[in-house]
Amino acid sequence: MKLDTKSMQWTREPENYTITEDKVEIITQPHTDLWQRTYYHFRNDNAPVLQINTDEKYFSFVVKTEFESKHRYDQCGIAVYMDSENWLKASVEYENEKIQRLGSVVTHYGYSDWASTDIDASIKSMWFRLSRREDDFCIENSVDGINYNQMRICHMFNADETIPFGIYACSAEASSFKATFTDMEITDCKWLAHDGQAPDQK
Repeated sequence: MKLDTKSMQWTREPENYTITEDKVEIITQPHTDLWQRTYYHFRNDNAPVLQINTDEKYFSFVVKTEFESKHRYDQCGIAVYMDSENWLKASVEYENEKIQRLGSVVTHYGYSDWASTDIDASIKSMWFRLSRREDDFCIENSVDGINYNQMRICHMFNADETIPFGIYACSAEASSFKATFTDMEITDCKWLAHDGQAPDQK
């Protein structure tokens, strides 16, 4: 099912953006980011996030991102932004002329982590797929929108009922770039139930 962009709502509406039936473009503002405390010891909670709410417990959300990033920490991708201290995001984040960070961040109770791998700086588009199974989530990425690679499995506290999910873009330093989001779709959950070890008895 194609995602209805008109039903999405901003958390921190950016100054410069365009929304059509098929595409969302965001021009990032300098010094915008999402991060809480860990290692850097600062708290940044001012990035724009465009989301829709759902109470569906099993689904997948797919989006293609294209980015003209060129400065350190320019980034765009997917998000489940619940509140300032509880959220997850996945993105491609520009580092330098050689590499970017393909990574994900999970923030619980005001502390963020960051899991990443280096990819070539010449890559300027990436597909992401976010899947939900109740209060557990799987994040995947793809270069072609067909073959997906697992990035992360995580648990989100307080995500057992209605949740928001969608897209974000930001520039943590003194820069700005255009992030484009297309092919947004909600499907049946592509993250299949585990068929290995049985769960522990309660």
